[in-house]
Amino acid sequence: MKTLLIGLILGLILFPISAFIYFRTATLPVAVTDTPFPMEEAIVHIPMHARIGKESPKVSPMEPSATNLEAGALIYRQQCASCHGLYGRPSAFASSMYPSAPQLWQPHRQGVVGVSDDPPGETYWKVANGIRLTGMPSYKKILNETQMWQVTLLLANADKPLPPQVMDSLKKPLESDMPPPAAGAVLPANPPPASQ
Repeated sequence: MKTLLIGLILGLILFPISAFIYFRTATLPVAVTDTPFPMEEAIVHIPMHARIGKESPKVSPMEPSATNLEAGALIYRQQCASCHGLYGRPSAFASSMYPSAPQLWQPHRQGVVGVSDDPPGETYWKVANGIRLTGMPSYKKILNETQMWQVTLLLANADKPLPPQVMDSLKKPLESDMPPPAAGAVLPANPPPASQ
């Protein structure tokens, strides 16, 4: 019994000290290019999916009308496209993120486009709350409820035919897609505002 008690006390002391030393040695995978922790995906995804399943809205308060889809496309271009890409234009730096940002206009798994196979409430939850340690921000303080639902409806319908004006907006390159100025080019001191 005495040996068990000594072992328990040593375990309670040595485990936190060992963990502290491990964290302080700078060998943890913190760079995007590092190999993930063992079971990192399960540790993150299982509770995330449980929470989303519990908290996500089950019914959309809006219809995917042409007006809502057009508004969603404009918001998507301004807020989402730099990481998640546009139609036929994947993001240049998404694969350099960890985890990489999914390209929401590329087909995958039997013709599914982006997250169009997810329930709209799940996409809405991710837009509203963001996802820790992924680069996905919470838009609760950036967009209002209507705007978050408009983006959600756009993404939920990404695998369906969309109105021409929506497709035009999603195909037009972003300013960041434009080639950089030639070497030695003089840039204006106050560049004109970008038009969308």
